[in-house]
Amino acid sequence: MIFVDNENITDPRINLAIEEHLLRNVFAGEDLLLFYVNAPSIIIGRNQNTLAEINPRYVDAHGIIVVRRLSGGGAVYHDLGNLNFSFITRYTPESFQNFRKFTGPVIRVLHELGVPAEPGGRSDIVVAGRKVSGNAQYRTGNRMWSHGTLLFDSRLEDVASALDVSLEQITARGIQSVRSRVANISEFLSIDLDISEFRRRLIRGIFDGADPIPQYKLTPQDWAAIQKLSVERYASWEWNYGKSLAFDARKERVLPTGKIEAHISTDRGLIQAVRFSGDFAGAADLAACAARLAGVRYERADLEAALAAIDLTPYVGAIDRGDLLNLLW
Repeated sequence: MIFVDNENITDPRINLAIEEHLLRNVFAGEDLLLFYVNAPSIIIGRNQNTLAEINPRYVDAHGIIVVRRLSGGGAVYHDLGNLNFSFITRYTPESFQNFRKFTGPVIRVLHELGVPAEPGGRSDIVVAGRKVSGNAQYRTGNRMWSHGTLLFDSRLEDVASALDVSLEQITARGIQSVRSRVANISEFLSIDLDISEFRRRLIRGIFDGADPIPQYKLTPQDWAAIQKLSVERYASWEWNYGKSLAFDARKERVLPTGKIEAHISTDRGLIQAVRFSGDFAGAADLAACAARLAGVRYERADLEAALAAIDLTPYVGAIDRGDLLNLLW
């Protein structure tokens, strides 16, 4: 096995691009091991509805990056207290869906650190019945990866808030995440470690104390390909939101002119239809206003721009435009 250093990059769009580049383009003759830490971000599973998995207001307010990954599974929250690992290997039928083959070395090192970790379910690592690691896999051709999270010292309150979907009622088609009872590994340590030292000990343990640890250094050509992939896939709205399947949501709000409900249907991240109802005062039929929202990206900035082009007074009376925006978003 060969270790790949991501050079302390914390941008999830670049780290996911590194992982994909290694899988598709780097053939070092041995399995590869990658570790990375991401800045606050939500990583969405390949088959998920992004807007059905996140709290968009919280995400916007806290500058959280939302990125879709290639592997399946549920949405996870990353921050600087979460360490991610990825084993990039040759595909074999015996390896794919065999999560314990890849979580086993991690569990062994956790035991060496005094943490009583064990496999949980099909693909998790748990300590005292609480989840500290979730894992997923991806295969292309004769190559695959098995990657996972390690909650070391994450802000668990942010995990809950970022993944707490704020739409009052939502019906989504796709795979929705199962929220699990989680814990930080640092809670179970009897020694004082920061995440950098934790990472160092994991690497040393997985490589059985080898000195030096065999390493593949990313070349300028690798970095150019990684940057290109990051921009074209992992930083693109079309990948992160546009791949979302259909969902329907109902939101309601009491405005100065009365109660108003919005029934919102989206597909591929675009508004398909909005229906308004309620006891609000308005002279004109809101259906005409709603029709002008069809085709708009379901993002706050796009909704704000669309509403700015509409004179709302005939429809809902003299209300603040921001109130209607907050109803829709």
